Amino acid sequence: MLDNPTGYSDRLGTPGYGLPARLPYVRASLGARFVAYLLDILFIFGFTALLTVAITLIGVITFGLGWTLFAVLPASGILYSAITVGGAGQATWGMRMMGLRVVTPETGTRVDVITAGVHALLFYVAISTFLLWFVDMLFGFMRSDRRLGHDLLLGLAVVRAP
Repeated sequence: MLDNPTGYSDRLGTPGYGLPARLPYVRASLGARFVAYLLDILFIFGFTALLTVAITLIGVITFGLGWTLFAVLPASGILYSAITVGGAGQATWGMRMMGLRVVTPETGTRVDVITAGVHALLFYVAISTFLLWFVDMLFGFMRSDRRLGHDLLLGLAVVRAP
């Protein structure tokens, strides 16, 4: 009675009925992502201020040699995103406050630090140019899963945290 219909399980390569379940996730809204970004601007400002103080102290201790580290400050937003998204929390602090996290949609696994940094870099490149930003956002409005263009390029998804 409960035998498989002829040929279905053979074609799908699975025993019994149905396909193996993918990781269920709930897509993040674009509004929540925007508010998370606004919060992250504040956190990036604080992170940059801490880096400025630390580099200044290092520069004084090393008689000015450490002040060459001020070249890192323009990339502080990318560093912030790479450290937080690539870490155990899978999200920036703004994303955590909004209940979001970044995953690979096929497996639901964590994002490594390099991919998180490239994800942030692509986001900041897109947001710095109106045309790229518009195309990036157009992807989010057109797709049912609300993934933006830079998410699609890297195969990532921003989802609601469980």
